[in-house]
Amino acid sequence: MRVEINHPAANEPMPAQMRLSILKERHRRLDRELIDLQLQPLADQLHVRRLKREKLRLRDAIETLKDELIPDIDA
Repeated sequence: MRVEINHPAANEPMPAQMRLSILKERHRRLDRELIDLQLQPLADQLHVRRLKREKLRLRDAIETLKDELIPDIDA
């Protein structure tokens, strides 16, 4: 078994940039899945709505994390 030094352990906090990257990738995957589902004539609309809600939740989480990463500028 090979252990990577730069790979964080499950019990260590994940850096904000890494969390942001993971959330963006999940959001892109959901977007692709929704596009594929909506192209099907008999797509399960309940499933589509749930995926859309999840995509919105991810978008909100991404924006919140971006706000935390970008410092406020004093006016």
